[in-house]
Amino acid sequence: MENKRNIYLQTVSINDALGMIKQAVDPRNVLNVETVATQEAAFRVTAQPVWARYSSPTFHSAAMDGIAVKAKKTFQAREGTPVTLKKNLDYIEVNTGNPMPAEMDCVIMVEKIVQLDPETILIESPAFPWQNVRRVGEDIVATELLIPQNHQLSPYDVGALLSAGIWEVKVREQVKIHIIPTGDEVLDFTLKPQPNPGQVIESNSQVLSSLASMWRCEIHRTSPVPDNPQRLEAAVREALESPAHVIVIGAGSSAGSKDFTRQIMEVFGSVLVHGIKAMPGKPTVIGVAENKIIIGAPGYPVSSIICFEQIIRPIVYWLSRRHPPEPEIIEARLTRKVPSRLGMEEFLRVSVGRVNNVYVATPLPRGAGMITTMTRAQGITRISQDLEGLARNKTVKIELLKPEKEIDRVLVIVGSHDNTLDLLANELMGIENPIHLASTHLGSMGGITAASEASAHLAGMHLFDPESNDYNFPFLAKYAPGLKFKLINLAIRHQGLIVPPGNPKNIRDIHDLAEKNIVFINRQKGAGTRILLDHHLKNAGILPDSITGYDKEEFTHMAVAVNVLSGAADCGLGIMAAATALNLDFVPLARERYDLLIPDYSIDDPKVDILLSLVKSDHFKKKIKSMGGYETDLSGMEMKPGQGL
Repeated sequence: MENKRNIYLQTVSINDALGMIKQAVDPRNVLNVETVATQEAAFRVTAQPVWARYSSPTFHSAAMDGIAVKAKKTFQAREGTPVTLKKNLDYIEVNTGNPMPAEMDCVIMVEKIVQLDPETILIESPAFPWQNVRRVGEDIVATELLIPQNHQLSPYDVGALLSAGIWEVKVREQVKIHIIPTGDEVLDFTLKPQPNPGQVIESNSQVLSSLASMWRCEIHRTSPVPDNPQRLEAAVREALESPAHVIVIGAGSSAGSKDFTRQIMEVFGSVLVHGIKAMPGKPTVIGVAENKIIIGAPGYPVSSIICFEQIIRPIVYWLSRRHPPEPEIIEARLTRKVPSRLGMEEFLRVSVGRVNNVYVATPLPRGAGMITTMTRAQGITRISQDLEGLARNKTVKIELLKPEKEIDRVLVIVGSHDNTLDLLANELMGIENPIHLASTHLGSMGGITAASEASAHLAGMHLFDPESNDYNFPFLAKYAPGLKFKLINLAIRHQGLIVPPGNPKNIRDIHDLAEKNIVFINRQKGAGTRILLDHHLKNAGILPDSITGYDKEEFTHMAVAVNVLSGAADCGLGIMAAATALNLDFVPLARERYDLLIPDYSIDDPKVDILLSLVKSDHFKKKIKSMGGYETDLSGMEMKPGQGL
C-alpha cells in the first residue's frame, strides 16, 4: 500500500453524515434477535410484541385489611342505627391480598368497624359492591398486549412481564463496538507504561468504552496497532469477522502520510464521509463494509469525543430503535469573545456557574488534545457553521454535562493561578455538601475584569504597585473604580526563578536572564507574575527583547515548571510551590500577597462563606504551609489599603 498523504473528500455536516449512514445501512439487517430471561431484560429493546399469559391479579382479592362482606347486607347502616354482623356468617376477616371469600363482594376497612364482642361487629355506614376489592385482571388481562415491539424495557416493565407469566422475552442484540487503537507512538495502558518523549498512553478506547456502557453497548478492544497498513488490515479483517456491528479505528483518520484508515476502509468496503464540518472532530471518516459501519475516529482526545458523541452515539441509538436522552439546556452569558471558522460547527467547552443570579459561561482552552478541558467543563455550546464566532456577553445555549442542580454548587473563580486553589478545590469537594471550585486562569487583570462584569464569584490576584508599595488596591482603584468589594488574603507566597535540579546554568538573579544561553519561559500578559517580572527588569535596566523566550507564554505556574522540567526552558518565573511539586530548584526573588477579591454581589453567597471559613481554619493553613513557599500569617484576614505585606 502506497504511503501518501490523504486528501480530504468534501466535508459534510454532522446531520448529512448521519443521513448517509442511514441510507447505506438497513438496521433491520444489522442487529439479530435473541431471547433473554425476563429478569435480565431491563433496558433491552423488544424485538416483537409481548402478550400477557396470565391476568393480574388472577383472583378477586382484598385491597385493604378488614372484613369481607356482601354489600347488600350493609345498605341499611346509618350513624346511630348501625347494622349488626356476625363473624363467619355475615363477615369474614381478611388481610390485604387475601382471596375474596365466596359470595362476598366488598371489603370494609378495619378502621370502619365497631367491635361489639369477639363475634359481633357494628357497621354505621353502607358499603357498595367491589369496594376495596382488586378484581381479576384489574391490572393485566390475559392475552392483552403488554409491551409493543421496539420498546426499551424499564425495571417496572420487568415486574409487569413476570406478573403476566412471561419468563423469557425476545429482544434485539445490544450494539457491539469493536475499537482498534492505532499509532507507532501509542502505548497500551494495560501494560502500565512510562511514556518517553513522543509517546502517549492510549486512553481514547476507554473513554468510548465508558460512554458505550451508558448507551447499553458491548465493547471489545484490541491492543494498539502500529502504523503499518498490513497490520491494520489484519486487525480490521479480524473485527469484520467478529460479532461487532460498529468498528472504530482510533487515529489514522487525518491527512498524514501514516494515516491509513481511509485506505483500509476502501480495501474492505466504501468510504461515505471523509471529514465532517465540526471542530474538533473534522478528520472523522465513515465507511461501510460487510453490513458493518466503520468509523475512523480522530486521535486527539477531544476530537475523538466529538466523534463518539455526535456520530457513534446517534448510530447506536438508531440501530437499537431507541431515542437518545436529551441534554439539559440552559442559557448563559458568555464571558469572552470567541472567534470561529466559517463553514465549521464548533463545539466549545465552557465552565458554567450561577453568578449574581445569572448563569455565566467561560470558554475553556480549545485544543483538540486537551482532555482535561472535558473534565473541567460543565457544558458545551455550539457555534453554528455560518458564524465567525460569538461576541462577549452574548447569551448562548449550553448543553449541560452535569445536572443543573450541580451547577448551582459551582463556585467560579477567575484570575491569577496559584497552587493553593487546587488545594482549596479538593477541600471544598470533601465537605458534607460538596462545592465545585471552577478556576479559570486569566491573570490578575483578567480577574478584575471578571469581577467588574459579574462573571465570577471571586478573583485571585497579586498585583504589586511599586509607587505605593501596596498590593491590589491601586489596580482596583484604577481599573474597577466603581466596584464594591472585600479583599481577603489567601496566603503570602514566594516568587522566584524556577530552574532545573542543581541549577546547571548557575542562575542567581534577574540579571542572568539576559545571558544569550538562557532560555526563559514567561507568563501571559495581565498575569501578576508577568507584571512582577517587568518591574524587576525595569529596576535592573534590562530590556525584555534581550531575554530569549520572553515572548513565550504559559498560563499557570505549573505549566512554567513543566517547561523547565522537560528542558523546553532553562528557567521561568513562578512560585516556590510549583518548583517543589516537580522537584526543581528555586532562586528566591520576592515575597508577595495573594488575595481573593470578593465583589459585593458575592459577599453574602453561602458558598463564599464556606470557602472563607475553610481559608481561616488551622487545618487548611497547615496544608498550605506543607506545600512549601507559603506563609499564612494573613490568611483569611480582610486586607486594607496601604497594608502591603
